[in-house]
Amino acid sequence: MNPVTSIGLSTAPTCPSACGRRVWERLKGFVSLASRLSTPRLASQEQVRKAEPSLLDRERSIAPSGYSRWLVPPAALAIHLCIGQVYSFSVFKIPLTQLLGVNKSLPGDWKQTQVAWIFSLAIVMLGLSAAVFGRWLEKAGPRKAMFAAAVCFALGFYVSYFGVATHQLWLIYLGYGFIGGTGLGLGYISPVSTLIKWFPDRPGLATGMAIMGFGGGAMIGSPLGIQLMAHFHSAQDTGVGKTFLVMGTMYFLLMMFGVFTIRVPRDGWKLENWTPSEKPQALITTHNVDVDTAFGTKQFWLLWIVLCTNVTAGIGILEQASPMIQELFKGTIGPLAAGGFVGLLSLFNMAGRFLWSSASDYLGRKQTYFVFFVLGAVLYLVLPRTGGDHLNSVILFVSIAVILISMYGGGFATMPAYLGDLFGTYHVSAIHGRILTAWSVAGVLGPVLVNYMRDYQIEHGVDHAGAYQTTLFVMSGLLVVGCIANLMVRPVPQKYWLPSVPEHSDYNLEPQRSH
Repeated sequence: MNPVTSIGLSTAPTCPSACGRRVWERLKGFVSLASRLSTPRLASQEQVRKAEPSLLDRERSIAPSGYSRWLVPPAALAIHLCIGQVYSFSVFKIPLTQLLGVNKSLPGDWKQTQVAWIFSLAIVMLGLSAAVFGRWLEKAGPRKAMFAAAVCFALGFYVSYFGVATHQLWLIYLGYGFIGGTGLGLGYISPVSTLIKWFPDRPGLATGMAIMGFGGGAMIGSPLGIQLMAHFHSAQDTGVGKTFLVMGTMYFLLMMFGVFTIRVPRDGWKLENWTPSEKPQALITTHNVDVDTAFGTKQFWLLWIVLCTNVTAGIGILEQASPMIQELFKGTIGPLAAGGFVGLLSLFNMAGRFLWSSASDYLGRKQTYFVFFVLGAVLYLVLPRTGGDHLNSVILFVSIAVILISMYGGGFATMPAYLGDLFGTYHVSAIHGRILTAWSVAGVLGPVLVNYMRDYQIEHGVDHAGAYQTTLFVMSGLLVVGCIANLMVRPVPQKYWLPSVPEHSDYNLEPQRSH
């Protein structure tokens, strides 16, 4: 709009003298000049305001010169230790089936098969959100993704509180399953690419350092959940709802530590005193593949099967850990000891992620998965024979279970490095996000196999302990399928390689050194 018109000076007033007309013309000229002088200044302020990055933008998380890469793993651990709480969800299963009866299930209470879908939905959303937001993460940077993960994860607990308070299962599906599961996916993939770029010399070690936190989340979440439910328990309340409120708040605050301490390397950063090996290795490429191209390769889908079968077998134990050990050793193992068993599984899940992924830097990714599948298939056949009706050995049962869970965790932590070997590091987070859809499928398949096959056998006269035998045999067969897929993996053909990797134009800064 014309500034002269806007203030009502578009039409000259009737002026009887030449002097008045001259004053009027000068007034209009003054207003026009003032407008022209002010407009560039206002535009400049707007441009400056838009150019300033927010605290969550990637530009604000670029590491300064001399930054130590060893400060990055604690930030990743802060996120993964929190979202890894999902592995301790089994401690809520029995209390959630007793919300009306408090100390026992009433006819109106939910069944375990209904409650099991909460965990399954969370894992489905983990994989889907990781696949959908993987490419966005590569552009936005890990800090913004971590913040979004913290908001979603905490909000999931808060919405679930209302589901417990009103006894509406769909609200818990929405909260913990859908919203919280989205937070799981964002948080899971957010530090992976950053760590691989900081540790080009040990990519397996790098991903293990981050992802071991996810495996260890139950080591915190299980005793925390049990203690909080005991604290809030009363004659009228199981304490689950209030526990959700407290845990959501605590996890959000801890995740903020990771959000504001994560750093990404500058473009051109090189690791000091390290040069890549010039010896060619069959499954380790020096080239890069775009995420959309990788999605259409045979290698991607073979690794998808590898991850899906390994995860399905592991979730079959994790999701039923507390009820399984109590039913296999009925009268010997109670809820408190079962909670300790869940925590022990979490410890080995965490340790396996670090140890197996680190070992894969020396053994090779393909060889490491071969160990997982062959040894795992044998141990799943032995596991149900350790129960009270057979060998009756709690020690043997626990020993086998922790080995299986260590390989389950190791499979997760080794996968990003496997993808980096085959497809390069350019879009490794986005590719990793898409392959986590295998986890989504496994998150449904594992619990369904265990819960529904178990219920079917019980309905047909099989005792509670014996009902696990068939399902664990099925898990063994799945690992055989995964082993075949792993043996079929070959290098990505040259026709899929990117001709060059574009630099982030916003971060063309001088190289930095680190140690």
